[in-house]
Amino acid sequence: MASFAVLLRAVNVGPGLRVTSADLVGAAEDAALGDARTLLNSGNLVVTPGTSGATRPADVAQLVQDCLAERLGQDVAAVGLSTEQLEVIARTNPFRAAARDHPSQLQVHVPFGALDEAGIARLDLANAGREMLATGAGVLYVHYVDGIGRSKFTPKILDTAVGAPTTARNWNTITKLRTACAGLALR
Repeated sequence: MASFAVLLRAVNVGPGLRVTSADLVGAAEDAALGDARTLLNSGNLVVTPGTSGATRPADVAQLVQDCLAERLGQDVAAVGLSTEQLEVIARTNPFRAAARDHPSQLQVHVPFGALDEAGIARLDLANAGREMLATGAGVLYVHYVDGIGRSKFTPKILDTAVGAPTTARNWNTITKLRTACAGLALR
């Protein structure tokens, strides 16, 4: 059975947009998606197509986005990843040692659009810090060697380099999403 991870952008951070787990699961149910469950409290949802008719990650994300807008009265950006995409992201990770030794310092930035590899290369060449950047599987991998809090790479700087807005998850979260999606796919 197909399964998908839906990642929300910029929710439950600071005083901004709040999306509860109940709202996120409720939106999935409103969209007729199946087996909805959230991971952590940072806008992560794992679902199956249920009776929605959705077969592509982008369609699943759009359904969740639309239903959240109806429930909350404001737009919430969402991007979808299939179980297969999560596996490719894991396989093509160029920072395997960071994933093993410092998973909270390795982030995967998933774009809401096409990834501009030339923009990432320009940012990497101009980088005076120790962050390491790489692209693969349509995402941007960033190893924040000195920690995310010390990095000069703000979301705005990364989004500009990528050429589209992104939402990021650390490697621990990517691993949990992979496990959850794989579990649903076995049903």
